[in-house]
Amino acid sequence: MQYIGTLFWSVLIISMLNYVVSAVQNVPFDFMMGIFMAVAVTVLVILMDAIIPKEAAKEY
Repeated sequence: MQYIGTLFWSVLIISMLNYVVSAVQNVPFDFMMGIFMAVAVTVLVILMDAIIPKEAAKEY
């Protein structure tokens, strides 16, 4: 479920960012480019989650 949520929010946020940047640069909005970028960001976030250790830091 967390992967679906990550994909949903990355699609939403990156598509919004893609829309704003394309409007500022006066180029046509391409929804599929936002989807491809969102999938790439989702994969990177999932890989980062797998790499970062989940144990708490030791207290001294």
